[in-house]
Amino acid sequence: MTATALAAGAFASTFSTGAMAQVTIYGIVDTGVEYVSNTNAAGAGVVKMPSLTGTVPSRIGFKGAEDLGGGLQALFVLEAGLSPDTGGMGQGNRLFGRQSYVGLKNEYGTVMLGRQVNMTYVAGLKADILGPNIYGTGSIDSYLPNARSDNAIGYLGTFSGMTVGGTYSFGRDTSSAGGPAATNCAGEVAGNLAACRQITGLLAYDSHSKTFGVAAAYDKMNGGTGATAPLTSADYSDRRLTLNGYALFGDLKIGVGLENRKITAAANQTSNMFFVGASYPFATQWIVDGQVIRYKVKDTDKVSTLSVVRLGYNLSKRTMIYTTLGYMTNSSTAAVSLDPGGTVGTGMNQLGVMTGIRHAF
Repeated sequence: MTATALAAGAFASTFSTGAMAQVTIYGIVDTGVEYVSNTNAAGAGVVKMPSLTGTVPSRIGFKGAEDLGGGLQALFVLEAGLSPDTGGMGQGNRLFGRQSYVGLKNEYGTVMLGRQVNMTYVAGLKADILGPNIYGTGSIDSYLPNARSDNAIGYLGTFSGMTVGGTYSFGRDTSSAGGPAATNCAGEVAGNLAACRQITGLLAYDSHSKTFGVAAAYDKMNGGTGATAPLTSADYSDRRLTLNGYALFGDLKIGVGLENRKITAAANQTSNMFFVGASYPFATQWIVDGQVIRYKVKDTDKVSTLSVVRLGYNLSKRTMIYTTLGYMTNSSTAAVSLDPGGTVGTGMNQLGVMTGIRHAF
C-alpha cells in the first residue's frame, strides 16, 4: 500500500447518521526503533523511538458526506495526529491538527473552510516517493510534510485531467508549541491584513491513463509579531515554488521534484532542493522504495545530500513491517539532520536505520 493511499485513510468503521449521510472512522499507527549516528559535535549516536513519523505519521480521523441533491454534497474532515511513543497529540498539540474543515462539493470542485492541507502538500503527493517517511524531503525542509494552513479558505477541482486549486489563510498558524507545524503566527490582526497571511496555488495534469503527471505549486507565507524566527514581522515572507512529476512503467514508479525557496527577512536566503526516487513492488508482498535528495543554499558552500532506501513486507492489506536506511552527507558548514527534529554535528555525515510496523484501520 503506497503512502498516498494511506494518506487518504484506511476505512475501519462506517455508520449512518441519516438516510443520505455517513461518517467514516479511519487511522494509521506507525512506529518503530531508530539508530542515528553523529547526533552532536562529539560524534555520539542515539537509539530512540521517533515521535514524528515512521513511513507515514500516525493519525485517527473522522470524515463524512451528505447528499444535498442536484449533485451537491456537504462534507467534513476531522483528523488528529498522534505520537505512538508517548500517546501525545501532533501538529503543535492540536486536537485535530492534521485537518479540521467543512465544505461543499459538486462537479465544479470542492470548497473548504478551516484548517487544511494546502497546495504545496497536494502537489507532492504523487511524485514524492517517500513522502513523510522518517528520512525524506521532510528531513531537509520540515514544512513539506506539514504544509497546512489554519483559518483557510480552500478550493480544489479536476477537469479532464487538469487539477486547479488554491488556499488563502487569514492567519496561518495559531499554535505556539514550536516546530514546523506550530510557529505562533495567528494573524487576523485588526489594521494589518498582511500579518501571518498565506496563499498557495496549484496547477496539475494527470494523463488519462494515469501513467504520468506533473504538478506545480506556489506558496507564500507572511510573518507576524512574535512568530517563530525568521518570520518575526509582517514585512517578512517565506516563498516556495515546487515542480513535481511522476511516471509509471508497469509496476515501476519514478518520481522527481524541485523546490526553490526564498526567505525574505532580516537576513535573506535562497535555496534549491531536487529529488529523484523510485518504487517497485515484487514477489507479491514486498516493496522497495529509494530516493536521493540534493539541497544547496545559494551563495554559500552549504550542501547536503540524502540517500534513502526502504524495504517493506506486507503481512496483510493493512499491516506492513519495514526497514528504512538513510545516509546524509553535509559539507563542512552544513548541519542538516537525517531525521526531522533531530540534530547533527556541523559538517558531519549521518547514518540512520529504523525498523518498524505500520497498521492501518
